[in-house]
Amino acid sequence: MEDLFGGAAPYYAKYRSGHGDPAIEHLAMTFGAGATALDLGCGPGTVAIPLARRVREVLAVDPDAEMLAEGRRLAARAENIRWLRGDSTTLDRLPPFDHVVMGRSFHWMDRRAVLAELDRLLPPGGVVALVGPTRAGEEQPWEPAMRRVRDAFGVNTFTASNSYQATGEHHDDVLARSPFSDLDRACYEVRIGYDLEAVIGLQLSYSYTAPARLGDRLDAFREAARQALLASCPAGRWELVTVTEVLLARRPSGPPRSP
Repeated sequence: MEDLFGGAAPYYAKYRSGHGDPAIEHLAMTFGAGATALDLGCGPGTVAIPLARRVREVLAVDPDAEMLAEGRRLAARAENIRWLRGDSTTLDRLPPFDHVVMGRSFHWMDRRAVLAELDRLLPPGGVVALVGPTRAGEEQPWEPAMRRVRDAFGVNTFTASNSYQATGEHHDDVLARSPFSDLDRACYEVRIGYDLEAVIGLQLSYSYTAPARLGDRLDAFREAARQALLASCPAGRWELVTVTEVLLARRPSGPPRSP
């Protein structure tokens, strides 16, 4: 994961949109104020930091040291977040936790193996929560211009090995066939404005256009992106309405359901 996001942490923290207060509040109400929540693949704390204000403790776990350092910087005054280096293969080395939340990180994992391990580790009543854009999200308005730039630099989008695009299985399909097959979901709209700097910064937060991947072509990429974006939208301003989904997965209370 470090190789995937080398140099991306400051851009990720600054330009990736949050999930919005209603989605975080939904998680907090589900977990409870006295809970210890594991944020697995926490990045720079997009979920961990706002969630920590509403629960007893957050274990913020990520394999990327730069992401963890950025999270610590952003949450310098939060005393109930433990920033821990690890990943989905090191769950048994963590302190006990009551619930787990994952964002975009889930599509980098061996999803079935992770859910089986969480079934072993989570207490009765433990919830697996996924938070992120809905599967029906529309393409970002600047994406056609940026796709041409990425093509020109030979760094176009590649797909996480366990994502829907790679496997044909959405996260909820995997969950429905897991020990956590009792699913509940809620969706929340988030309206976000972007200027030119923010759109370019967002590109540098992605694994396929992270600074380490671009190397000494970083400045040239920035300039090519600037020109392409202004050609497609001379005002250099965009507004998006995104929909965040909170998907809660629990163990069934009755006999197992058929897939």
